[in-house]
Amino acid sequence: MDRKIVFVSSEIFPFSKTGGLADVSGSLSVALRNAGVQVCVVTPFYGRLSTGGYKIKKIISDCPVGYPWPPITCDVYMADYQGVPVYFIARGEYFDRRYYYNDPKGDYFDNAERFIFFSRAVLSLLKLMGEAPEVIHCHDWQSALIPVYMHFLRRSDPFWSSTSTLLTIHNLAFQGRFSSRLFADSNLPTEAWQMEGIEYYGDLNFLKGGIAYADVVSTVSPTYASEILTKDFGCGLEGVLQRRQEDLAGVINGADYVVWNPRTDPFLPAPYTSENLKGKALCKRVLIKELGLSNRLENRPLLGFIGRLRGQKGIDLLNSIVPELMKLDVGVIVLGEGAKDHEERTMELTKRFAGSMAAVIGYTEELAHRILAGSDIFLMPSRYEPCGLTQMYALRYGAPPVATAVGGLCDTIIPWPEPSATGFTFALPDPESFLKAATDAVRLWTDNQEEWLQMTSRAMNRMFTWHQSCLDYIELYKKASGKVQGARTVDF
Repeated sequence: MDRKIVFVSSEIFPFSKTGGLADVSGSLSVALRNAGVQVCVVTPFYGRLSTGGYKIKKIISDCPVGYPWPPITCDVYMADYQGVPVYFIARGEYFDRRYYYNDPKGDYFDNAERFIFFSRAVLSLLKLMGEAPEVIHCHDWQSALIPVYMHFLRRSDPFWSSTSTLLTIHNLAFQGRFSSRLFADSNLPTEAWQMEGIEYYGDLNFLKGGIAYADVVSTVSPTYASEILTKDFGCGLEGVLQRRQEDLAGVINGADYVVWNPRTDPFLPAPYTSENLKGKALCKRVLIKELGLSNRLENRPLLGFIGRLRGQKGIDLLNSIVPELMKLDVGVIVLGEGAKDHEERTMELTKRFAGSMAAVIGYTEELAHRILAGSDIFLMPSRYEPCGLTQMYALRYGAPPVATAVGGLCDTIIPWPEPSATGFTFALPDPESFLKAATDAVRLWTDNQEEWLQMTSRAMNRMFTWHQSCLDYIELYKKASGKVQGARTVDF
């Protein structure tokens, strides 16, 4: 297996996606490949897997896994994604489901077993291919057991003696916490079951284990890397993260400007650039008509929100200020799905303010592109945001964000009234602070179009490419390899 870096991710665009993890797995792996790094990806073969227009073929039948009992195997499929080999672990009873991690009733009861199986299948596949990678780059709790396995396998199996691990945390709130009885099924040594290992208040915690045993830990923005060392953002894991602080880094995500580019976007009724915004005005008119809003909003600010309708994304904050926003004579558009109470409250508001507010419960990539292009202002009142990609897309599409000053939002938005401002931020995730920042944006749009257009131009030209992120990750790969292989320099 001629691969130095192996990505392990529970989703990857364009084959599977619930959020930003898929975008990062797809974009970063391709960017690394384009930079000359030998990289491949291993991911589950879901029942809802999209081909993305790429040919997927079976390459291995009955790869031995041995979990939950010795005869169990998996099949392996492969696709070439822009030069990156993507391997799919297939086992119907674990992955052939309508949803990836949960259904509308809640998380799948066997998620622990599913991702223990997946982690062990990844290692079985790599060993079957006959060449150990330099670094296994794991993403989030679904693959966080792999650094735990590797920590102990390096002691007993020479095959893995030079393989190091990097764990990237995309969202610390999702940890993979399960009953302690499942630890015995994992086939990990009893030594791993300790306060500084995988045990967490008597439970099995996948992400805590990965943090404790990975050679290097990263997260997806420098500000979030600092925040998660504190009680307010550490989600109960600030202690283990503080112990790993020397090996913790924050690398800002990049955006895929091949996909997210208003100049070439096939989902838009008209293209546009920072030098010529006529197409954006047409996009706004078409969006207003598509969603049944009042024609008067063509000459008033249109505010967009795209995200999960959950507390983290601040949909409750938005819903609480909608009546006040309506007094400013603006339009509001919401796209997303999530908690039933938030969905119901959002729809109630659309009925109350018919013609001025529209909401679509669900998510389509096409509509997300059109909302970004048609919006004048983008709303992102997140209570925490490890990195965030949508604000990067909003900047590129000329919709300056109004966002909470947390995580990656701090690292990507230059706040008004700074001369180089690209958006608006507010410190506290409360309705009053959010309303003030949104009002500032609306008033600037209304009272000073010249300054607004200058801000829009700056926003559209503020680029977050994967090039610098690639360089940063390559340095982390070298650091991880150095911890396992001593002073030997690894050339990626």
